[in-house]
Amino acid sequence: MATYTPTTPIDHVGRGQVGRGQDPPVPPDGGGGDDGRSGGGPDYGARLRRARLGLILTVITVCMVFIALTSAYIVRQGLPTFDDASKSYIHDWGQVRLPLLIMGFNTLVLLISSMTVELARRQAARQAALAPVSSIPGVSLGEERSFPWLWITVALGFAFLGGQWMAWGQLHNAGFYINTNPNSSFVFLLTATHAVHLAGGMIALLWAAFAFLRHKSLESKRIAVDITAWYWHFMAFLWIYIFALLAFAG
Repeated sequence: MATYTPTTPIDHVGRGQVGRGQDPPVPPDGGGGDDGRSGGGPDYGARLRRARLGLILTVITVCMVFIALTSAYIVRQGLPTFDDASKSYIHDWGQVRLPLLIMGFNTLVLLISSMTVELARRQAARQAALAPVSSIPGVSLGEERSFPWLWITVALGFAFLGGQWMAWGQLHNAGFYINTNPNSSFVFLLTATHAVHLAGGMIALLWAAFAFLRHKSLESKRIAVDITAWYWHFMAFLWIYIFALLAFAG
């Protein structure tokens, strides 16, 4: 039996036409991997995952620092020191009268700031989620009010650092300095180390807040606020731990 072989190559099938017995043409792959591109645009999901991974590594590093300080704090309490005057070992740990009222107020301020930064994170996530819908012609989602939760968090962060400065001043007025005794040394060391890491969070907060004033995409702003908010939550939890350690284990 004779067979008919078409002389026209299959690659010459017209656009939008499918040859008999052939599968439809496959559209070009727009990406979507971890290369930061998806469908021709930035893959913000991948960027957010990478940013959160970096945050996790940062948190682990900070935890290791404070675990080491806590271990040294506990071990030093029971470690005797040789006294040259008496030619014997003595316990020189000493006592420190903590400014509990100021430190308690600082704790409250930091907890409130943790709530405000969480509201800022949710607000940024909501705006980023609604942006594609609001850009559709003829679709109106109503007036979206944006409350300055980030700036309130920044103000509360400065208030906390100012409160810590007042606490250190009250310690000085009570006669406790960094070299008064080992206990006072650890009080200043732990609180100052936390303040330094919190100041880093303040810089991140200011960067995220100014991102809303610059011409940045909503998704980029969302990533900045999301990472900063989780780091701020960690700082609040870390301060509660330090406060409890100094108040009950000292």
